[in-house]
Amino acid sequence: QVQLVESGGGLVQTGGSLRLSCVDSGRTFSSYSMGWIRQAPGKEREFVAAITWSGDIPYYADFVKGRFTISRAENTVYLQMNSLKPEDTAVYRCAATRSNYYLQEVSQYEYWGQGTQVTVSS
Repeated sequence: QVQLVESGGGLVQTGGSLRLSCVDSGRTFSSYSMGWIRQAPGKEREFVAAITWSGDIPYYADFVKGRFTISRAENTVYLQMNSLKPEDTAVYRCAATRSNYYLQEVSQYEYWGQGTQVTVSS
């Protein structure tokens, strides 16, 4: 059973950095591709980044390319966020899928964490 717990969110100024972590307490996610999806108030969920189960192929939404980096090690997936902007303010959730394809599709994900709040002040 995949059990995901995020941490690392907080309040940061424009241009600042945060590193989000997502731990699988069920210790089963080595065979799952992992993604980060965010949702701002009043908006739909949107794909941010994903990484295949093997950890060798990352995917990014266009609006975070060059600023965010996804990585994974053992039972943890990370999202390094640099050059943060106010429009990055959202709840960020990690999610897991058995699929290795179409990772930009939010509907692909089967297991979800509760999320961590990221707030970027202007």
